[in-house]
Amino acid sequence: MKKLILIIFILAGTGFIHAQQLQTYQNQALDNNPQIQSLQQNVAIAEERINEVNSIPDTEFGAGYFISEPETRTGAQKMRVSVRQMIPWFGTIQSRMDYAGSMVDIEEVDLEIAQRQLKLEVSQLYFDIYEIEEKIEVLQQNIDLLEVYRTMALNSVEVGKASAVEVLRLKMRQNDLLEKKENFQLQKEAKQTQFNNLLNVDDNTQINVQDTLVIPLKESENMNLTLHPELQLYDRFAESIENSELVNKQEAAPKLGFGLDYIGVQERTDMNIPDNGKDIIMPMLSVSVPIFNKKYRSVSRQNELRQDQISSDRTSALNELESRLRSALNERASSRIKFEVQTDNLSQARDAEELLLKQYETGTIDFDDVLDIQEIQLQVQMNLVEAVSTWFKKDAIVEYLTVNN
Repeated sequence: MKKLILIIFILAGTGFIHAQQLQTYQNQALDNNPQIQSLQQNVAIAEERINEVNSIPDTEFGAGYFISEPETRTGAQKMRVSVRQMIPWFGTIQSRMDYAGSMVDIEEVDLEIAQRQLKLEVSQLYFDIYEIEEKIEVLQQNIDLLEVYRTMALNSVEVGKASAVEVLRLKMRQNDLLEKKENFQLQKEAKQTQFNNLLNVDDNTQINVQDTLVIPLKESENMNLTLHPELQLYDRFAESIENSELVNKQEAAPKLGFGLDYIGVQERTDMNIPDNGKDIIMPMLSVSVPIFNKKYRSVSRQNELRQDQISSDRTSALNELESRLRSALNERASSRIKFEVQTDNLSQARDAEELLLKQYETGTIDFDDVLDIQEIQLQVQMNLVEAVSTWFKKDAIVEYLTVNN
């Protein structure tokens, strides 16, 4: 019982270290990735647009000089100065601000989606690198094992119980594994470059990957997709269209204008009359009425069609997310089954290896069987590494789809 408790604590500790290490890389990517920084600027720009729409139209100033001076009773008009200010209908500016605010929400959801996708990409590459490193280690172990077998074969050749051909076959097999190891090393370098590019650091930066990953005993079966940002994006689009329609209705309302005209009048010299040369001040009020408002009716119709389109797109996106989630859950479960089966196969292969070693002690070893068992054992070890890596990759997809930030 004490031994079981110790194993559970060791597995929990290993999983915690792995989670901390991966989260550190994810946070580094979120801080440094240029795409994320660009989207953050988009949010800031959208927020600034709220200030842009929180304004009234420009004030108009005008001035004129009468070349041909119109005569009035009190004198000739010499010049005119005017000022005009149009005022949107009541509530128009607030509706514009609400629409600009809904665009901020869209940019924020876009940012959240990009952050989630970046974390997922970091996770996938992290586990790719882990898988390659583990395969390199497995290959090196088998290369060392073949060297032991080759020494045994040389000893058997000396006593006439094996042929030199068997020694050469073992060496050829060893060379094949060395070639695979070198190819995996090249793949690792390529993955490390991709990983460092996501973090926006130097290509040669060392990546520390967990030595051993253990599939946890329990796994999440969360199927809740309702709060996923890819779905919330469509909800935000729908809200923005609602606000756009409110703006359209306000724009279709009358607009008020206020103004003031000042006309300078020259005094008459031919007679003395009351208010001689008195300047003219004329306040003005104007109303702009969209009598021909076909444009606004068309915009309303377009908004209705966009709402229907968004509803269809959201349903399609939900179906796609559900399919991705079910596929990830099934593949994750399949990886666990594969791990359990391959663990049992590895135990059988090692038992067969022990039997071969006992045959060597009696001088009856068959090196053809040695190569067969070694190849089976290598394949089983590779399958185990792939099963663990695949489980964590699919679990990362499940987390991307279901975990709420």
